[in-house]
Amino acid sequence: MTTAPGTPTTPGTPDVPGLPDELYEHDGLVTKRAVRALALAHLRPREGELLWDLGAGSGSIAIEWVRACHTSTAIAVERDPLRAARATANAARLADPARLQVRVSALVEALPELRARAAPDAVFVGGGLSAQLVTSCLGALGAGGRFVAHAVTLDTEQLLVEAYREHGGALARVAVDQAEPLGRYLGWRPLRPVVQWSLVVSR
Repeated sequence: MTTAPGTPTTPGTPDVPGLPDELYEHDGLVTKRAVRALALAHLRPREGELLWDLGAGSGSIAIEWVRACHTSTAIAVERDPLRAARATANAARLADPARLQVRVSALVEALPELRARAAPDAVFVGGGLSAQLVTSCLGALGAGGRFVAHAVTLDTEQLLVEAYREHGGALARVAVDQAEPLGRYLGWRPLRPVVQWSLVVSR
């Protein structure tokens, strides 16, 4: 696959979703590689489309959305200034920063302005999940828009269960184990499971 013009490259890193976690500067708040690739498969990046990455953390979803196409754009919203700074640095190193805007803001404050500017084609929620946020995001998406949300707590899992019952879509629990040394042997270390809800909006 050919790298999109203006996209910085790191030797050995393809444009397809699922960059190694270690390429990102983060404080532990990064969507892990396997789960990230699955999220991007549901978000389905397309030329000329706009993604909102809400609760962006390290910005990995927005970055790989931009890397996937030549003309796609993304707005990443993160309330923590240090994490937003890391996302900005990651974007400058791994993507085309001209097509990825990082905003420091609480989601409830950012959404009205985002909706007034341009409707998204896809929305990813990686943090700050609430029932109100789900409703607002679905309302902002037009027919064919893609929505993906992740939950790692019992409370936010329940929100996604309720959203799935109301709207349909696909609900999955993603659990990944990684091999690591265990004395002279190898053992499995489980990563934190992620509940993922994805939906294609119909009007």
